[in-house]
Amino acid sequence: MNKFEVVLIFNPELTDNTLNKEIDSFKNNLSSRSAKVINEEKWGLRDLSYSIDKYNKAFYIFLQIEAHGKIIKDLNSELNQSENLIRYLFVNVDEHQELPTKLNYEKK
Repeated sequence: MNKFEVVLIFNPELTDNTLNKEIDSFKNNLSSRSAKVINEEKWGLRDLSYSIDKYNKAFYIFLQIEAHGKIIKDLNSELNQSENLIRYLFVNVDEHQELPTKLNYEKK
């Protein structure tokens, strides 16, 4: 299994309930494909570096997962169809960084 760090950027107009459903759906999608979520951080509503689809802010979610590489390719096509997900990024890492991350400290 490979180690990945994932950042999901969601529409800032989502309610807490809808956002949590989107996150749970993503995690259930991972577990149905034999991937494991190791850690999760919610970075909250943050400014975007540049506007994306008229949005200047977005909800950031950071996940550390273990999965086979072919799963990521399958997830890409599904994530592209999500209306509430603005952007996402999967990064393959050798070791997961320690949590909490610097961004989580800045939020507090």
